[in-house]
Amino acid sequence: MNTPTWIQVIGATLFAVAVLHTFSTKFFEHLAHTQPRHAGIWHLLGEVEVVFGFWAMVLMVFMFAVSGTQEATAYLDSRNFTEPMFVFAIMVIAATRPILEFAGSLVRFLARCVPLPRGMAMYFLVLAFVPMLGSFITEPAAMTLAALMLRDTLFSRSISKRLQYATIGVLFVNISIGGTLTPFAAPPVLMVASKWNWDMWFMVSNFGWKAAVAVCTNAAVAMLLFRRELGHMAALPDSDAPRMPLSVVLVHLMFLVLVVVFAHHPAVFMGVFLFFMGFVTAYERHQDKLILREALLVAFFLAGLVVLGGQQQWWLEPILMGMDSTAVFFGATALTAITDNAALTYLGSLVEGLSDEFKIALVAGAVTGGGLTVIANAPNPAGVSILRGKFEDSSINPLGLLIAALPPTLVAILAFRLL
Repeated sequence: MNTPTWIQVIGATLFAVAVLHTFSTKFFEHLAHTQPRHAGIWHLLGEVEVVFGFWAMVLMVFMFAVSGTQEATAYLDSRNFTEPMFVFAIMVIAATRPILEFAGSLVRFLARCVPLPRGMAMYFLVLAFVPMLGSFITEPAAMTLAALMLRDTLFSRSISKRLQYATIGVLFVNISIGGTLTPFAAPPVLMVASKWNWDMWFMVSNFGWKAAVAVCTNAAVAMLLFRRELGHMAALPDSDAPRMPLSVVLVHLMFLVLVVVFAHHPAVFMGVFLFFMGFVTAYERHQDKLILREALLVAFFLAGLVVLGGQQQWWLEPILMGMDSTAVFFGATALTAITDNAALTYLGSLVEGLSDEFKIALVAGAVTGGGLTVIANAPNPAGVSILRGKFEDSSINPLGLLIAALPPTLVAILAFRLL
């Protein structure tokens, strides 16, 4: 391991502080109630999406002070903010009423074909079909759709805390592994697919079918365990809105597809997004309020992770590269809980001469651990942003999420290691 620079040490320290901060958001919310004079700043620090952006700002202040303006701005310019921008655009489009009504109608149609009570079938499909759909519409879009559908169906009524946490645990794990049927939908796969020449067939044969088994198993087990609480999911969401014109749905789907197709080209997909905003404004009567605030907070979270993550290579890479394929699978699964899984696979892509077995183990481990924490997988903050208002104190307990995600993570481990 090379001797770290002063800035790298600061970056690693602030990264550790940020991880601890994500587990402490309830403490800041408590301070907001007990110290109303400064409630605004405590509420701000209690927003999990603000955490990494805030500590990235602290890092940049240190860099400006220690290294000077030129080096600090050069570091920022060297970061790739395409993913935060893409997640912002795809979240806003995927959460529009035309897209949600289309997805809801599709899931309800499939539920009628499943030989199960309608509520159970809906629950299974939202936790199994939608995550695997993420292999084609991207994981952030799938997370947004699934979280909003759960919010408007399962979470529309009072349910047990056990069901709440079991649902998000399965959702986060299934989203993370469900995007591995294709080489472009899951961020940790996207980081390496081009360099390692992984095509669709490679992904399906080495990852996709195993992930599909784990996704369906996780969803089925959760459905059976909580079958007595799922009946109300069969009800149609209450809505006084007029019938959605097919033409409007098709235009929204076109915008969604264009953003996905040009996901690696921010100048293109942000231009498409601006045209989308113009269309939404012109046909406002067919829209609900756009989730711009939620999407911006998620993008801010991911951008902060990009800035802080750039200073972690000096300690992460030696740890990963000192392992064999079995150790790297479990090491990547564990490390993903404290850092973004795409960062892990990106570091692996920088190393030459890795065996195919090592590469597969690294990516499999990274996606397997993607549901353990909010920061483990890029779409997770989107799910938290949408669903946390349905939890006690409008906050999802990070330890509760970790515990709830362990069983479906174990299923994913068994699928990737034994199948």
